[in-house]
Amino acid sequence: MKFAVLSLALCFLGVSSQQTCNHPPSTWCSSWEIAKECQVERQCLEFYTHRDLKKASEPAVQIELYYESLCGGCRGFLSSQLFPTWLMLNDIMNVTLVPYGNAQEKNISGKWSFECQHGQEECLGNMMEACLIHLLGDVYKYFPIIFCMEFSSNVTKSLEMCVGLHAPEIEDKTIWDCVNGDLGNKLMHENAQRTDGLNPPHQFVPWIVVNGKPLMNSNQAQSSLFNLICDMYYRPET
Repeated sequence: MKFAVLSLALCFLGVSSQQTCNHPPSTWCSSWEIAKECQVERQCLEFYTHRDLKKASEPAVQIELYYESLCGGCRGFLSSQLFPTWLMLNDIMNVTLVPYGNAQEKNISGKWSFECQHGQEECLGNMMEACLIHLLGDVYKYFPIIFCMEFSSNVTKSLEMCVGLHAPEIEDKTIWDCVNGDLGNKLMHENAQRTDGLNPPHQFVPWIVVNGKPLMNSNQAQSSLFNLICDMYYRPET
């Protein structure tokens, strides 16, 4: 894995710095003049001191989000914490999205039927996002679409717009064939099995699992996921 210089710089400098300057954070340490202007001289010295301490083989932080498409807390975490953090630190973190949450499934005549906590509209949203994940396959393609949907005023009605913005190569018909067909039903059943197989079982949503361990107290992740990922990758001893 290529060494993540930008991610390391951001982690050491922090994104919550109160300094104001006319340069983006990624350039703060590019010259001493910019560092002085942005008042981060000490942090840049620390960055250059520590940046070679991490080996290229260091594993990325694994984060899994078990959520529901219309859950207010899930939407807030995904749009205000998870997606922005992933944009900045995607070279040191891997994200897995599992839309299902507190839904329930029943096998009726060989086909799965789902009941969702926030009604059938949520089941539709879950199905849409499961199909996007499967059909596009690449987190760099489907995550921006799912963020676009979850950040919009109406999750399900924003599907075509968000796909058109971020993945115009995929036809709407392909997605709807999945949503309304056997493939979507199969994908939701797989998400149900994955969610029901959590150990320990999930107690609420959003349910956040980091490096295979659930965050039983998710306050830190929901308020400062960026710092949590940085601490786990660059400062595992803290």
